[in-house]
Amino acid sequence: MIAEFRILDGIVLIAYLAGMAAFGVYFAKRNTSTEAYFLGKRSFPGWAVGLSMLGTSISAVTFLAFPAAAYILDWRQLVANLMLPFVAVVAVLVFIPFFRRGGLTSAFEYLGERYGPVVRLYGTLSFLLLQIIRISKILFLVAIPVHILTGAPIVPVIAALGVFIGFYTVAGGIQAVIWTDVVQSIVLWLGGLFCFFAVIYRLPDGFGQVISVAAEADKFNIGSFDWDLGERTFWTIALLGIFSWLAHYTDQNFVQRYAASKSTREARKATIIYTAVAVPTWAFFFFLGTCVWVFYKVLPDAAVAGLEADQIFPYFILTQLPAGVAGLVIAGAVAAAMSSLDSSLNGIATIIVVDLLKPYLAKNRSDAFYLKTARWVAIAAGAIMVLGAILFEALPKESMNDLSWIVASVFGGCLVGLFMLGFFTVRADNFSVLVGLAIATLVNIYLGFALAGWVPEAWNPGIHAYWVGVLVNLLFVIVAYGISLFRRQRGKNLEGLTVWTLAK
Repeated sequence: MIAEFRILDGIVLIAYLAGMAAFGVYFAKRNTSTEAYFLGKRSFPGWAVGLSMLGTSISAVTFLAFPAAAYILDWRQLVANLMLPFVAVVAVLVFIPFFRRGGLTSAFEYLGERYGPVVRLYGTLSFLLLQIIRISKILFLVAIPVHILTGAPIVPVIAALGVFIGFYTVAGGIQAVIWTDVVQSIVLWLGGLFCFFAVIYRLPDGFGQVISVAAEADKFNIGSFDWDLGERTFWTIALLGIFSWLAHYTDQNFVQRYAASKSTREARKATIIYTAVAVPTWAFFFFLGTCVWVFYKVLPDAAVAGLEADQIFPYFILTQLPAGVAGLVIAGAVAAAMSSLDSSLNGIATIIVVDLLKPYLAKNRSDAFYLKTARWVAIAAGAIMVLGAILFEALPKESMNDLSWIVASVFGGCLVGLFMLGFFTVRADNFSVLVGLAIATLVNIYLGFALAGWVPEAWNPGIHAYWVGVLVNLLFVIVAYGISLFRRQRGKNLEGLTVWTLAK
């Protein structure tokens, strides 16, 4: 056991988890239709949706991996998150009106209307693959502090957390997801503040010592301003951040929240609230990582040298905070993970029912059938999540934040390109898009093999994993749009499907 188990910490954590389970039980009684289970009858206020969006995107990556990234390196990986406000403007003006039109439930219903069923299927399968990888990674990450707290082997911890999160998500649907996300966002901040004040209180010279020691070691560095796309410079991370946020704002987890809002105005309000709260949240948790680095620099602990980067912050929590308070902070880490995992499990269930079962695999069934199936899908996704987390535990990695970038880049597919081409052009049609997808997917597979070292060294283009997703999407857009320039326009009705044909 890395840290001594304290009964009071365990009691606080269990009490918090019991409260979250109660949400699932309470909202289970309200889910009498798929409309209620997937969208909460489209009745949520903007402020709740905004905090839910925060909960969905912060995850345990914010609570644990961001401090680890700042601890082991500096602040350069924060730069990607600073690009959020620029993309949020596009989301408010462009994306939300598209996804609110016609009572859509799934982001991929739009792709089907814009291009056709094959492209819709591609989008659906790409989303499912990326979400399974994402939730597996997050579950592994949140298992670390619980493993440290209890001393239990990490595999049973992963399994227990997966079962618990799956329970209230399956039972409560989107209503449980959104309202628990609101609570979890608040708990996340409380946990972070406890840690910050613990560092300041214990350092001999307080807050000023954090600033002076960290500045001397260049821990606030946001990357070189040289134009070198092969290194993690400021411009590299900024460009990757813009691409990443374009993907987030067209992601099913966000689109489902646009659709669940009371109105387009409330959906826009939610996005603005989310943007205003998210950037300070990410900056704060990077700063926490720097604070912990300074703490152990000034007050060395021999045990820290033997820990992985992602274990250091949990170790600090469990050895430097009072009993009970540490349990609440660990609850914040668990809350961060739960708010992402519940959203993804519900999103996976939504996509499989709306984009696979209803149009293709099980047409014209009763709503009760689809509701029951959605719950079974969420259960199955939870089981796969647990297996994936166990696999992540065995993978070598610099930090989970670094691994997150690589996973998103290599497995993200062409979804960003598909939505951008659909929104902003009228020429791209089904044929040109399918050819573009075929070529881009082959290149994506080749680059993935190159990164894995499965191609001869002479054939390895030497592209950093961060850039794979960007290059694949750019290639897709260039090929698909280029082909469309040589094709006769078929006169397909694009009313409401592009920025040029959206009704005012």
